[in-house]
Amino acid sequence: MATITFKYNVRDKTGKVVSGRLEGESREAVATKLRQMGYIVLDLNEDRLAQLNKIQFGTSVKLKDVTIFARQFATMINAGLSLTKCLSILGAQSESKELRDIISQLGKDVESGQSLSEAMARHPKVFPPIFINMVRAGETGGVLDEVLLRVADHFESDAALKGRIKSAMTYPAVMSAMIGLIVVAMMIFVVPTFQKMFSDMGGELPLPTQILVAISEGARGWPGLITLFVMVGIGIAYKLWVATESGRYIWDGFVLRAPVMGNIVRKGAVARFCRTFGTLVSAGVPILSALDIVGDTAGNEVVAREVAKVRAAIKEGETIAKPMAESKVFPSMVVQMIGVGEETGALDSMLNKVADFYEEEVRVAVDSLTSVLESLVMGIMGIVVGGIVIALYMPMFQVITLVK
Repeated sequence: MATITFKYNVRDKTGKVVSGRLEGESREAVATKLRQMGYIVLDLNEDRLAQLNKIQFGTSVKLKDVTIFARQFATMINAGLSLTKCLSILGAQSESKELRDIISQLGKDVESGQSLSEAMARHPKVFPPIFINMVRAGETGGVLDEVLLRVADHFESDAALKGRIKSAMTYPAVMSAMIGLIVVAMMIFVVPTFQKMFSDMGGELPLPTQILVAISEGARGWPGLITLFVMVGIGIAYKLWVATESGRYIWDGFVLRAPVMGNIVRKGAVARFCRTFGTLVSAGVPILSALDIVGDTAGNEVVAREVAKVRAAIKEGETIAKPMAESKVFPSMVVQMIGVGEETGALDSMLNKVADFYEEEVRVAVDSLTSVLESLVMGIMGIVVGGIVIALYMPMFQVITLVK
């Protein structure tokens, strides 16, 4: 259910009037929460301006900035500084202006009586669910500094894993785009120059050259424009389709089944699942709540749905390993390790070991794939560009032969 921000004026135990803002599902829920905090409610009204501010279209805050914030925050808490003092210092030194403003707002919210996790929950674009829930667990257990360090370690590991997978997918995409640009440039600018030369020479052109000239004429005329519009339309349609739940599920399933890349994506998804799940469990987050967060941060709709099935089975009294064994997403080694972790009470340790293993698997697979793709893409580029050059010079070779 969506939360609403309320402005309040309350009287504390010393009789002092305190003002601030607090989120809740309804006015009654917020009033109850304030009373539980020991306040006497004097005035409580919906904050319309805050509701408008919630309409966000994105954020300029990078995950790297949030990671640095978490690590510095943990160091300051461990040094014995109060939350408000820590937030005041961090708000002044962050490189991101948006993050500085958000940290300053966190300080105000904490000072007004909100918990740190509640204050962070007001900024979901900056602080992901795993961050908020781990902070909540750290506040409950009195180990906020340790939890913040775990959050920072988790974000760094996750960023490294995403970087490896992204590098594997980016290289062939960039090289393919370069080949496409080179071919288009040759068809639009180079081939027409040779075409004029061929017309002046007269005679019948070789078949490869005729095909090349026909493609060049089409690229510079209506067929080329139509092709361009069709490609743009397909791209827009793809974006809209993938944005739907069913489209995302079908596409993610296709990616997992794709040769070579599918194996890397699957291993990456399993590594993220184990790393996030292990981090949450080690922080003291309940299993069902942890699986909710893991599903949301899986990065793959197929994996997310399988996690939801696992969560539903656990809610009915099953172990974690049994429903996972029935899924086709999780490898048998993952299931067995989690089963051992459940039996020995070392689930978080087992999950982190599995995450380490699969992150290394992803690293090795990406390194191997990149070296193969470099040779393959360069070979394709050579064949395509070389074929165009040969087709352009074939008429000249014929003329030289006739002269001799």
